[in-house]
Amino acid sequence: MPDNPPDEGNTVTQQTDDQPKALKPALESMTLLVAAVIVHDKATNRVVLLQRSENAKFAQGMWDLPVGKSEPGEPITETAVRELYEETGLTVKPESLKVAHVIHGAWGVEAPNGFLTVVFAVHEWTGEPENREPRKHAQVRWVDADSVPDEFVDTTASALHRYLAGGPQVSLDGWR
Repeated sequence: MPDNPPDEGNTVTQQTDDQPKALKPALESMTLLVAAVIVHDKATNRVVLLQRSENAKFAQGMWDLPVGKSEPGEPITETAVRELYEETGLTVKPESLKVAHVIHGAWGVEAPNGFLTVVFAVHEWTGEPENREPRKHAQVRWVDADSVPDEFVDTTASALHRYLAGGPQVSLDGWR
């Protein structure tokens, strides 16, 4: 006699764990999460910038904001605090970060499936800027906000200029 399928109306599904199962991430479609920080001294109208070295993975010799990739499970505010300290030695509190701009890029050097950069502005910090990653950066220094170098990474330059001008807070890069 063939087995009859169970009556689906009476089937009980038991979950063995206390936590619901999370879906596996679709890694091939993941967007890289990045944080950048505009350290803006309003009293002197200066910002902290870094110049990428000739050894940098991209944009060799170009100016940029302190910026870096988020680690798995790391809140974006912690990424901003960590990257700023690692690159410049400046310390900021996560609660002092204000969202200044968001960049959504369709493609990036280390992000073939796109990137989302949250650009924060901060007006309170401790320390003086120093080049803590000389292999990656040629220099880190204060720059007059009215004299930002032209040789600047396009996406973060746009975010910085829009922040300084009080302009739109979202920009798209590489989308059709």
